[in-house]
Amino acid sequence: MKPLAVSDHTLVSALGRGREATLEALRASRSGLARRDFETAAIGTWIGEVAGIADTALAPEFAAFDCRNNRLAELGLRADGFADGVRRAATRYGASRVGVFLGTSTSGILQSELAYRRRDPLTGALPADLHYAETHDTYSVSRYVRAALGLRGPAHVVSTACSSSAKVFAAAARMIDLGVVDAAVVGGVDSLCMTTLYGFKSLELVSPDICRPWDARRSGLSIGEAAAFALVERDPERVCGWLLGAGESSDAHHMSSPHPEGAGAAAAMRGALAAAGLQPGDVDYLNLHGTGTPGNDAAEDRAVCTVFGTALPCSSTKGHTGHTLGAAGGVEASIAMLALEHGLMPAGLNVQQPDPALHANYLRELHARALRVVASNSFGFGGSNACLIFGAAR
Repeated sequence: MKPLAVSDHTLVSALGRGREATLEALRASRSGLARRDFETAAIGTWIGEVAGIADTALAPEFAAFDCRNNRLAELGLRADGFADGVRRAATRYGASRVGVFLGTSTSGILQSELAYRRRDPLTGALPADLHYAETHDTYSVSRYVRAALGLRGPAHVVSTACSSSAKVFAAAARMIDLGVVDAAVVGGVDSLCMTTLYGFKSLELVSPDICRPWDARRSGLSIGEAAAFALVERDPERVCGWLLGAGESSDAHHMSSPHPEGAGAAAAMRGALAAAGLQPGDVDYLNLHGTGTPGNDAAEDRAVCTVFGTALPCSSTKGHTGHTLGAAGGVEASIAMLALEHGLMPAGLNVQQPDPALHANYLRELHARALRVVASNSFGFGGSNACLIFGAAR
């Protein structure tokens, strides 16, 4: 594929708001996870909750969109002046030439969960103030972001579980290459809700302790929430970095378990390398999907070693942010851009006893050096896999 310019990016997670807060936490190897409950979900785990969502107000004309997920999206749009940058791009290209392609898994389902508490006791009817289309519906977040930014280009949502907001980068690249748009807002937003917390708990995938990717005693993930956005353009005025390649695969091995040999994951990584015209040795660092579940880490380790060997430095940043599900690909794309810009490879936090069965070169401490090419993995339920490869602006 032709390299696609990334002209701006931002993120909001449990680490804080914006690039600087995230960079500071990565440099300090500090986690944003904490042991706490959320709403009625008292399941005895650690979560990555974003501070200040309840205090974030949407503009009055967007009152129907008011829900936790869209408030989190609004925090992301405000961070690092991202919304202003998009509006400048819309002025250059025209509002109809800027697309919005975002990922999410549960969108604003919390709004419906809360509404169910207020059903009519006689009829069971949901309250009239539940605006399903603007909140719960999966498309809600792209619809809100498009409207809030004053854009009129095509918009859609990808919902392929945890690969959602990585796959939108590939979707935007295709739309720009086809000439449908000249620029696009990509990324993802996913917020905490009871469905996610209880659901992963029922699947026995939630760790009672803080998540420990690549640890011999890892026992599950820590769920987080986040908003992450990037602006990709055909003809930018400035460049933060380049999307060099994107690889996607669907192995459909199992509804929730990864292929034990990482077949689909390996195919996505090979696809990204081929799209970028690169060899495995050209990649300097890999941000792993690395959820901390026994099966995921083992399968990804096999896939990484098959494609890249055992020398490539890699780590998971989910010990910092938690697993932000549909937003994870966007969050880790932004982290990949920070790694390229500032020359750092984040530490994989919380490893107490390295798993001798895993052979990838997993970094337990922050490493600083100049990087030219960084890859990022995102793998979702049902074997929906994606790998992105980014190059430095310089």
